[in-house]
Amino acid sequence: MLKKIQRAVRAMLPASGEEALPEPLILSRDEHSISRRQISKHALTILYDLNKAGHEAYLVGGCIRDLLLGGHPKDFDVATDATPEQVLALFRRARIVGRRFRIVHVRFGREIIEVTTFRASHDDAGSDGRQTDEGMLLRDNVFGSLREDALRRDFTVNALYYTVDEFRVLDYTGGLQDLQARTLRIIGDPEQRYREDPVRMLRAIRFAAKLNFSIEAKTAAPMQALSEQLGQVAPARLFDEVLKLFLGGHGARVFELLQQYQLFAPLFPATAGALAAGDERGQRLIECALANTDQRIANDKPVTPAFLYASLIWPAYTAAQAIAERDGLPAWQARQRAGQIAIEQQQQSVSIPKRFSIPAREIWNLQHNLQVAKGKRAESLLGHPRFRAAYDFMLMREQAGETIERGSDFWTELQKHHPVPEYRDTKDAPRPRRRRRGGARRKPEAQ
Repeated sequence: MLKKIQRAVRAMLPASGEEALPEPLILSRDEHSISRRQISKHALTILYDLNKAGHEAYLVGGCIRDLLLGGHPKDFDVATDATPEQVLALFRRARIVGRRFRIVHVRFGREIIEVTTFRASHDDAGSDGRQTDEGMLLRDNVFGSLREDALRRDFTVNALYYTVDEFRVLDYTGGLQDLQARTLRIIGDPEQRYREDPVRMLRAIRFAAKLNFSIEAKTAAPMQALSEQLGQVAPARLFDEVLKLFLGGHGARVFELLQQYQLFAPLFPATAGALAAGDERGQRLIECALANTDQRIANDKPVTPAFLYASLIWPAYTAAQAIAERDGLPAWQARQRAGQIAIEQQQQSVSIPKRFSIPAREIWNLQHNLQVAKGKRAESLLGHPRFRAAYDFMLMREQAGETIERGSDFWTELQKHHPVPEYRDTKDAPRPRRRRRGGARRKPEAQ
């Protein structure tokens, strides 16, 4: 399929990604391999219904990129000239979400199709777009044309449009050429685009890792200097972005790229500080944990954000524990204080809901218990809801080169006689029976 694209773009001038092409490059039906059989029937329904109502409508973004690369996307996004209110009026199970970016979610059973209105630049002073003094977008609801919408996309390979009108693919930014070259290139001036939304730097890392693309030199150049801009992003939003980065099946490569482009420290400052101070085992533990997570995802096994965060913050935890012990605290108290400090420090940059931060601390606390428990106490630990995660974490520590007295071998042998399911959780435990109040119910006396 990429050979077809190569033939189609051979006559094009090299695309800079900074300006839209005067006219879009159009691939006809026989010049690309996208088939309607590969597309969600509900997404197609939206395209046809919008067209029938007199609106333009296109599939856009990662779904088209992945289809052209031979992938099988699960999510399909639609771009249209219809306003959110017009989309809402057309589809029964639809609702407008978001303030910063107003989009419409159209629900078909469990599937949700995102529908966005074509966007334009913020040059119009009367438009519905707001920015901070640093250039970060607070609102991006300036509507425009298809060509303007292409320029507002983040990367050229994500600015490809598919229409059911003759089943064509449209390219305004040179995305097809970059797709062929396996290059990730931002649209427009990189510094300005990163200031508008610093998360675009993280998206560049994620796409480069996922697609095995190189990041174009001008696209990469401002990242290190602008890395502190991530501090302007809400910690709750960064929590979602971190999960996308590390739980997409390419976490080990993501970690490598984040460190290469100096973007890991703004997300995990305490961990980055510990690694910079020479915690080589901490570096290897994170690498081992992410490689293990990638393998589990590839094998369609469950993964938990609690284990991910326990791994990513472990160097900060051990550094805080060492400081607490130097301050004269007893070992048990130093562990408790270190867990509290490590989580509190992390919350300042990337928020972690309690449903993940509490299990992460339990995994840390169990590391000591696994080293000292014996006899019946050891057997009882097998029933702890976090035992399996803590045991796997101990394995990661040993793989990272740490020598643990009475380590994982003991627990591996014990589990041969007392098997433990993977990643048990409290929701799997039997619920205690409710006590009946007031004693046994008496039969009414005969009257």
